[in-house]
Amino acid sequence: MKVVALVSGGKDSCYAMMKCIEYGHEIVALANLMPADDSVDELDSFMYQTVSWAPNNCQLCRMHGIAVIQKANTRIHKASSFLEDVIGKSNCLILDNVCLELGLYLMSSEAMHQTLNYKTTPGDEVEDMFVLLNEVKRQIPSITAVSSGAIASDYQRLRVESVCSRLGLVSLAYLWKQDQSLLLHEMITNGILAITVKVAAIGLVPSKHLGKEIAFLNTHLHKLKELYGINVCGEGGEYETLTLDCPLFGSASGYTLLIVHPFSLEIKVSGLRSLYTMGKVIPDSTISIIHITVSNSQNARIVLDEFQTVLHSPGSIASVGVIHPLAFHLENKETAISLSNNDRANYSSPEKKGSVFEVQGDCPQRSEATCQSNAERNNLVEVRDDIIYISRTKKDNIFSICCWLQDSCKNSAGSHEDLAIVLKHIESQLTGYGFGWGHVLYIHLYIADMNEFAMVNETYVRFITQEKCPFGVPSRSTIELPLLQASLGKAYIEVLVANDNSKNVLHVQSISSWAPSCIGPYSQATLHKEILHMAGQLGLDPATMTLCNEGPSAELEQALENSEAVANVFNCSISTSAIVFTIYCSANTPLPERLEIQEKQDSFLKQMRLLQLEKGSKCKILYPIFLYVLVTDLPKRASVEVKPILFVPEDTETAVTSVQNPNSFTVANCWGFQHAQWHDSCIQKCVVSGKICAVILSITEDHVAKIGSESLGVNEKDVDHHNSVSKGNMERVSRFCVYLLDKGIIENGFSWEDTMNLRIYFPTNSGIQMETLSLLFKNAMNELAEMDQRVQIGKEPIFNIVPVFGSGSSAASMDNIITCELFARKS
Repeated sequence: MKVVALVSGGKDSCYAMMKCIEYGHEIVALANLMPADDSVDELDSFMYQTVSWAPNNCQLCRMHGIAVIQKANTRIHKASSFLEDVIGKSNCLILDNVCLELGLYLMSSEAMHQTLNYKTTPGDEVEDMFVLLNEVKRQIPSITAVSSGAIASDYQRLRVESVCSRLGLVSLAYLWKQDQSLLLHEMITNGILAITVKVAAIGLVPSKHLGKEIAFLNTHLHKLKELYGINVCGEGGEYETLTLDCPLFGSASGYTLLIVHPFSLEIKVSGLRSLYTMGKVIPDSTISIIHITVSNSQNARIVLDEFQTVLHSPGSIASVGVIHPLAFHLENKETAISLSNNDRANYSSPEKKGSVFEVQGDCPQRSEATCQSNAERNNLVEVRDDIIYISRTKKDNIFSICCWLQDSCKNSAGSHEDLAIVLKHIESQLTGYGFGWGHVLYIHLYIADMNEFAMVNETYVRFITQEKCPFGVPSRSTIELPLLQASLGKAYIEVLVANDNSKNVLHVQSISSWAPSCIGPYSQATLHKEILHMAGQLGLDPATMTLCNEGPSAELEQALENSEAVANVFNCSISTSAIVFTIYCSANTPLPERLEIQEKQDSFLKQMRLLQLEKGSKCKILYPIFLYVLVTDLPKRASVEVKPILFVPEDTETAVTSVQNPNSFTVANCWGFQHAQWHDSCIQKCVVSGKICAVILSITEDHVAKIGSESLGVNEKDVDHHNSVSKGNMERVSRFCVYLLDKGIIENGFSWEDTMNLRIYFPTNSGIQMETLSLLFKNAMNELAEMDQRVQIGKEPIFNIVPVFGSGSSAASMDNIITCELFARKS
């Protein structure tokens, strides 16, 4: 991708550019934001690092970001640079106080009174970034991405992502969520030579530590981390840096400075005169064009000849001090930078000139994608009510709604048209309950043809938008199912809904090395009342967003690593906190490789559990249950997709097992089922006492035969196994499933009213029609309700039927006749 890099002069923005180049991107523009008032040391900004913009520092940072970096001996060639004054103030509130260098600095004085999410706000300083990047995009239309040095601050990452989303750009944040100790070591060993230009932390003394290289301070910073818990990369505002040299710094022969608003030329460029020979000046009432020739055109590093230390809070426990450079120059590098073949191919000679544009102005009118209007949605194809199926669990505060179409869309244009119909009806259901898309925690998106995924996603984003979900967009998993083989429409939706807005959503749209980005309105994970609902994870390399090419087992390992990265954000691990793992396997994956997937899953989780114990983790370990589902296809033609559900307790002492009560009574015994030892082989449970009960019930062909023999009072050998999946047998099977599910939840102190979702998976090659199966289970639930007043059944079923190629408790035996997945939680 062609990239505009946000540069501040600090180590992070420089190293982020190096990572961009490492991953094959081309930096074609640099962007700076500077305070409108050069006379202050720091602008009162939540967003932008301003310490380098003090008098004299301003010109040094301008020279650093424009004259040096843009002529690097790597893939930064003929790069244009853009400058803009920061006019606005921070009008949006924040929850964290982490410092971030992408030209960013976060103040902490009002930190706990504000909100992370950003909405377009006139006069806010974020709009200055929008103006700047909008101008960059206007002048260089080929730009598709923005690089920043984001490491830890959600506040600034979200705002960069917001601006990128509005401009149709991709955010690149390759330093995001990296271990700061390792990251600092990487920067030093990879040639970042940066000095501190501000210190503001206990243990950092201005007279001792200002102007020192980060390599020199490395050991001391780690000592302060052990003593006081500081951030060794300065992410808590402990220090700010100026990069004097790095592998990107190269020759800078000349460029054009285009100033798009009138000002005093003497003030703005006087600081450059010690470095440049001024060329011809063409005055104009609105534009001044200055051609600048650099007096030193060789590979160069910055050298500070003289600087002044200014103390802002002398005598305090953590004195604040900044540097004001007084004199500096460029110094030749002894040897040329070693380049890879690709870098040499992209290197541009010093004769090529970049351009510098100073941008200032109001936010221009912009064209943004808007959600589909009500009128447009009302024009959707009308579908008869008798072919629209809705299911809903009966739990009051957290429930699931499922919508599918029966024999309805044979003439539809495709999955996207069916999806629009289904989403419209889900939206209508939500409205009827007084809710909206903002109340949705999770969405299962099932489609008939993965080739139509792009069009499906376009339809999806017309209904589910950031604007409709101010507390965060739902997490999502997407798979292709044999819907048409089950005589269904081409799209099928299940949504999990909460009646409050207490969810905590993780939605990172920046491409990074942390975990796969979610560009668009779905998030990596949603935490709600101690349950972490994680989006389906593919085996994507986060930095390149491409699938592992080493086979299904490697994909599975990468998907688990991605899941673990997401879990770590919520201070938990998939190895100790997972309740349920659903592993979707593509039918295109051969059986031997599916077996390798399960082996990798088992070994990975075991190894991670041991690592947690070695780290001294005191969290109680959950032992999850597993469901393997064989599906038609997955996004990006992946072989495997992992979907974990985790328990993240507010109280770390919460018990994670429960004592079963063998004397508990279930009226389902009236069906004539008596407990037998083989029943235990059908069921998996994971229980958090008094909070969560998850059950997976697997019914194989052998189980069907046993159920038939018990019900008929005959020997199992006399049962016709070839006709085991008949309507009569399936009627007994449906009752048996309800019996075992009822028994499983009652024995652990739960009820059907605690059910958040209940899915019934069946293979499309079983010969049983989905409509028939749905009716059998609905009748069984109605019979249970008649026998026991504890069970409340409405006109809609509380379960949803999911057609698959196969399912089971292991990758080796995805041949269940029926698989039931139930998740219940106490309010």
